[in-house]
Amino acid sequence: MTDRLATAWSSSLRLGLPIVNAPMGGVAGGRLAAAVSAAGGLGMIGMGSSGSTAALRAQLDAHRAAPGFDAALPFGIGVVDWKIREHPDLLDLAVDTRPTLLSVSFGDRFDWVDRARDAGIRTATQVYAPEQARVAGDAGVDVLVARGADGGGHGDPTGALLPLLDAVLEVVDLPVLAAGGVASPRSLAAVLAAGAAGAWIGTALSATVESLAPAEAKDTLVAARADETVLTRAYDVIEGWPWPARFLNRVVRNGFTDRWTDGVDALEADDALRADAAAAAPPAVDAGVGVGRIDSVEPVAAILARLGVGAMQLLRDASPDR
Repeated sequence: MTDRLATAWSSSLRLGLPIVNAPMGGVAGGRLAAAVSAAGGLGMIGMGSSGSTAALRAQLDAHRAAPGFDAALPFGIGVVDWKIREHPDLLDLAVDTRPTLLSVSFGDRFDWVDRARDAGIRTATQVYAPEQARVAGDAGVDVLVARGADGGGHGDPTGALLPLLDAVLEVVDLPVLAAGGVASPRSLAAVLAAGAAGAWIGTALSATVESLAPAEAKDTLVAARADETVLTRAYDVIEGWPWPARFLNRVVRNGFTDRWTDGVDALEADDALRADAAAAAPPAVDAGVGVGRIDSVEPVAAILARLGVGAMQLLRDASPDR
């Protein structure tokens, strides 16, 4: 066994760890991305449902101003496909920034791939089935993210991570990152042992010191159990966000989700009802089932060190060469 937790893909990017933070909108800002990169991973700035060029510029400034920022370290930008269709200037800015990695997900068009490649940028996209993996690979995407249903935020709710990862690895000859419920040394070791090129980690980094999440949201994440998340479209409906219906949002359960998760048809049909529900709704707190592993607000460096050391030890213990 090597003395360093690494994969061929992470080594190709000169990463200290095969870990990428998920580009969570409203959570993964410049400070978090800089901290992840400084700790050995690939830090991503996320532009989600509320993403804009102004927001991206602000987070790029925050990235450069963050403690531990090093311009020589790799970083990435993640955007939502339907958002760049509405606001092409957001993609323009992302490409012009020349990040190491550009992730565009939640769509089925890949016209952005050639633009990124021409700018010398590696590309990534989330996939939820082997057929989608084939299409993305044929379109020239460099790295795929196999995202299981246990992940927080938006995603296809139909597939568990390990069977999905196995199926995707079977049909493409590309690096595949594993996402959805990777929140501990054991789960990190499991996906690496299964052949993942790295882990795409969101929830475990949402309650960090460097996260953009408000203090109240971090408190909610610390308090939540693994069985206290729910898949819902209710928040998308009250906000008027045009998320495709297949992509449900996994959030920490609350009174609003209890009331409206099964009542979205009524919300969509009644403007007044929707406005009243929006006025009364607490902010959504995106979280995957890995939320049960969060027990305090910590710096990114502490979490990545624990994940890396723990996974390395588990893989070493399992090796016949130990």
